[in-house]
Amino acid sequence: MMLTDNIRKFLKEHFREFPVKEVRIGLGYTGVLLDNGNAGVAYTFKQGLFEGCSMFMGNRPLAGKSSHTFLDYIGSPVAVESAVGIATANALVNYQMDWGNEGDVLDILHIKKEDRVGMVGFFGPLVPTLKQLARELVIFEQTPTKMNGLFPAELAYKELPACDIALITSTSLINGTLESLLNVSHKCREVVLLGPSTLLLKEIFEPLGVTLLSGVIITDPPGILQIISEGGGMRFFKNHIKKLNIRLKS
Repeated sequence: MMLTDNIRKFLKEHFREFPVKEVRIGLGYTGVLLDNGNAGVAYTFKQGLFEGCSMFMGNRPLAGKSSHTFLDYIGSPVAVESAVGIATANALVNYQMDWGNEGDVLDILHIKKEDRVGMVGFFGPLVPTLKQLARELVIFEQTPTKMNGLFPAELAYKELPACDIALITSTSLINGTLESLLNVSHKCREVVLLGPSTLLLKEIFEPLGVTLLSGVIITDPPGILQIISEGGGMRFFKNHIKKLNIRLKS
């Protein structure tokens, strides 16, 4: 829990708080809109939700509360609460990024032909290119799937130390597994956090051995909130975001 404690503390000390205008907890993603017009997103885990018809049991109403109050949800054992916290953090942080490299992560990441790449979380669009560039690609996925070639998520802790590159979904920050994944990836040449949930905070992740942050900045908050409300995910975000890659260290 040290990681999430550090995130909450850093954000409260270095970022101005705003009233939260809207919260959308969708089937694919959760979105938070601040009253200054900025928005952030985080993945919505379906596993472990409350029984019954209410999926979020936190203090209501959500709209009108301080963004810093929502940061207290980061690290919650209830994944949907943690998603609200991370989405709020992204609304505070990611829109301010005016540096880094726009584009896909593979435009920035140098893959060698002898590399063994470990991917925690299935990022389908990256798979064909990675299989062409690297010696081996091993994928670890928590969500049950019928797709061949995916390994159970728990095997990542055994296999990542033997990888040259670790591509880790930032949803692992939401479900509480990121800190342990980073611990076993410390010998990898590249450790990358990626996906729309990525919190673009160099100060937090560089000391932990992360070499690249690959996330998004939301350029059209109303459009994103509508997509989330209609059950859409990353494949529908394209025209409403800017992909941003921030190099932390070589």
